[in-house]
Amino acid sequence: MQKFTLMLAGLGIAAAAVPATAIAAPAPHAASYQAGWQNINARQARLDARINQGIRSGALSRAEATRLRGEFRALSRLEARYRATRPGLTLAERRDLDRRFDALSARIRIEKHDRNGRRGR
Repeated sequence: MQKFTLMLAGLGIAAAAVPATAIAAPAPHAASYQAGWQNINARQARLDARINQGIRSGALSRAEATRLRGEFRALSRLEARYRATRPGLTLAERRDLDRRFDALSARIRIEKHDRNGRRGR
């Protein structure tokens, strides 16, 4: 009876430890976040990759890709201008960039799924 009780207690402890190990694991993309903000360079790289993928797959027409790349370059120039100011990138400027990157990301998603640039479909 005592062996059964010890075995049951051991299984209970093991069952309680399994969820704790899952919680302790960091998110796989945690390196791209800094104190709640996404890393701007990583975000720019992902947006650029999404545009490139849309061109390769034919989901983006040439005109759509040109327009999206122009918006992307304008955001890159704005970020450089923000960083060149004296205190560097302020919280308000980061929020502004984040909002603009969100809008560009949404436009990329819309343009890729509107079926305007699809070849042979």
